[in-house]
Amino acid sequence: MAHYRHVGEVPPKRHTQFRDPDGNLYYEELMGEEGFSSDSSLLYHRGVPSAIVACEVWELRDQTRTPNHPLKPRHLRLHDLETDTCPVTGRRLVLGNNDVRIGYVVTGTGPSPLYRNAIGDECVYVESGTGTVETVFGVLAFRAGDYVVIPRATTHRWVPAEPSRLYAIEANSHVGPPKRYLSKHGQLLEHAPYCERDLHGPTDVHLAEGTDTTDTTDVEVLVKHRTSAGVVGTRMTYATHPFDVVGWDGCLYPYTFNIDDYMPITGKIHQPPPVHQVFEGWNFVICNFLPRKVDYHPLAVPVPYYHSNVDSDEVMFYVGGDYEARKGSGIGIGSISLHPGGHAHGPQPSAIEASLGAEYFEESAVMVDTFAPLDLGEAGLAAEDPAYAWSWAGRVLS
Repeated sequence: MAHYRHVGEVPPKRHTQFRDPDGNLYYEELMGEEGFSSDSSLLYHRGVPSAIVACEVWELRDQTRTPNHPLKPRHLRLHDLETDTCPVTGRRLVLGNNDVRIGYVVTGTGPSPLYRNAIGDECVYVESGTGTVETVFGVLAFRAGDYVVIPRATTHRWVPAEPSRLYAIEANSHVGPPKRYLSKHGQLLEHAPYCERDLHGPTDVHLAEGTDTTDTTDVEVLVKHRTSAGVVGTRMTYATHPFDVVGWDGCLYPYTFNIDDYMPITGKIHQPPPVHQVFEGWNFVICNFLPRKVDYHPLAVPVPYYHSNVDSDEVMFYVGGDYEARKGSGIGIGSISLHPGGHAHGPQPSAIEASLGAEYFEESAVMVDTFAPLDLGEAGLAAEDPAYAWSWAGRVLS
């Protein structure tokens, strides 16, 4: 998204000499998408950003994926999962395919290792907790309800101020606002449910007091990347600290967006899920369903109609309120529902009559729709409620 920012010190012209007070050249690094053909930023380092002194294998947590076969809807209780407390290495794989992976972790208060995802952008939803994300672009504060969007190959680390629940959406592509919300030059349009004022990027390249990046050597960075064998990890050791940036400018950088700043679009009759879209990636979209006034036609049915998503799998993560359409299904806060393509889904039958006449829904959920089938990760299998698939029929089966 072409929204320009300038943080710290940069020279008047790009690709020209830029020196520190002692006369030493700063080292210019271009971070750019799609080769040199899309958004980018220029960063200025004290040290050489390519100077590695060691590379070793980083063994990732279990990345095994199990097909959803036989095909059925699933209910996964994420709050039942036990995880390691590291915001990066503690993530457990819940769902995934070749376009996107969804992980979950309950953090402690210790910082994560330095980390870089070289596969795609990350969009991490903060279910609860506060803290900061230190990045090569500077520091981002996060709080409950934030999406933290981190571009591919951005070196960063999570520093929770308190135990936090993180729902990590890891793309194999870039993540940004839906194209229909953007002008041809990249500005968010008047009909978009949020605007640039709601996006919060780094404001300072300086890290917290006590963090020294000037004399540090042999700094380890965990890098997630792909080979022909799939998703793998490498430990890269750098001769200088990656956060030794004195300034940068451009249109590519991490940012946060809080769901409280999203303005839901409503209508006279029930609106389809695309009106709730907040981001998109390659072969998937992200939506949020938030507290809102509902349909005002005198005969409106406020809960969703039954629908067959013939081209997509639908993942709903229930994060707040009381989700009207799912009453009686066993779903609650911290639940995920997976409704796969090939199965018609919708409200519990008793929820339809109960919703008539409602004027407001107090519910919050984050939805990921994928256009390729999702497999279950090891955490998805561990958190499953086996009775959910039969809940529309009113039967208790395993």
